[in-house]
Amino acid sequence: MGKSLLDKVWDLHAVRELDSGQTQLFIGLHLVHEVTSPQAFAMLREAGLDVPFPDRTFATVDHIIPTDSQARPLRDGQAEVMLTEIEKNCRRHGIRFFDPASGHQGIVHVIGPELGLTQPGMTIACGDSHTSTHGAFGAVALGIGSSQVRDVLASQTLAMARPKVRRIEVQGKLGPGVFAKDVILHIIRILGVKGGVGFAYEYAGSVFDAMSMEERMTVCNMSIEGGARLGYVNPDDITFEYLRGRPYAPPADRFEEAVAWWRTVGSDADAEYADVVRIAASDIAPTVTWGINPGQAIGVDAEIPDPSSFDKHERDVVEDAYQYMGWHEGDRIAGTKIDVAFIGSCTNGRLSDLREAARVAKLGRVAPNVKALVVPGSQDVARAAEAEGLDRVFRDAGFEWRLPGCSMCLAMNPDKLQGRQVCASSSNRNFKGRQGSPSGRTLLMSPAMVAAAAIQGVVTDVREVLGKGNA
Repeated sequence: MGKSLLDKVWDLHAVRELDSGQTQLFIGLHLVHEVTSPQAFAMLREAGLDVPFPDRTFATVDHIIPTDSQARPLRDGQAEVMLTEIEKNCRRHGIRFFDPASGHQGIVHVIGPELGLTQPGMTIACGDSHTSTHGAFGAVALGIGSSQVRDVLASQTLAMARPKVRRIEVQGKLGPGVFAKDVILHIIRILGVKGGVGFAYEYAGSVFDAMSMEERMTVCNMSIEGGARLGYVNPDDITFEYLRGRPYAPPADRFEEAVAWWRTVGSDADAEYADVVRIAASDIAPTVTWGINPGQAIGVDAEIPDPSSFDKHERDVVEDAYQYMGWHEGDRIAGTKIDVAFIGSCTNGRLSDLREAARVAKLGRVAPNVKALVVPGSQDVARAAEAEGLDRVFRDAGFEWRLPGCSMCLAMNPDKLQGRQVCASSSNRNFKGRQGSPSGRTLLMSPAMVAAAAIQGVVTDVREVLGKGNA
């Protein structure tokens, strides 16, 4: 009987089995940022512990960093304290810190892959739920809490229960205007926000085979929104070519040796899975969330579902979403007025995301009374986009071109919704209050769909905009 990638990588990194039934797992790469690390470093100091393997930990600042000006001291006093703290901790323990002066600062799940830190067959941990992003490379990537950040800093290991593996196959070819974001929103809508509890998701099928690494990262990023512990794609030639020549990837004289090993970690053809789900690509439309969790989503051309159409155990959440969002029976998602458009985040702040959004933005101008932000995922993404002239495309269309950071994804920085504003967002969560206002409303969609909404002023089927522009 063959083994899945999850089981292969897990077994390779298992230090021992604990009495609790968990595995003490060696962590090959540890990524930290300014929000969940201060408490962990403080716990180390209180226990008189050091970081024995500082070369396996890398840090950045992303959640609290402003995207309009990063002049020090930061305008937000608490943000300045958090930035100062991670600077001190990294100096104290000899940890590499990608701050704005480094030229490589950005969202932790953007810089890890683009620097070549993220590699197939690794175990990766970070004090951030969207660490599942790195599974796109065939890694077992785990989001952890502050006390677990402490454990990894102190011991380079983590106590974890091995999840079951569900294989999700998406076969066929995606239609025009349908992107990786639509694929993962569709999967979550079908399986539910709790459907992945206890599982790792293995994404497979012709749709994933054809995806770029950045598209695979988008899908793996939102595995956590479907309740999964992690998500991954088996590594292939697309993976290896993405990594070739990156700063922390194996050097040229050892790269093919690394590739030979990476090929062995993929799931065996006869691997056994706890569950297999099959989805037709033709069933996936440009998708928009209408409610207060990522599973409450529909195709852009559909009516918002009536609460009575849901099972009784879901109805309370659906009715809550209806009330919070202000929907009425028979409303359609297309045509919904927006106030803010946000393109960015660890889900959709990479170069290919900006290219697709710019393809739409060049066809018009941001509608009156819409505030539109484009926030590159890293300084490297920003430089690459500017070299292609994407920043000029966005500025000419009336978008604000910002500095790298998490920005409006979670609003731990000055980028926040106000009051009952509606935001078309390329981020990953549409929870109540997620974007900074306790009454603000978030509609998740692809970057191209966000750009279309920005120039139309309402939620719009991007296929119609692209068709009119003959783009």
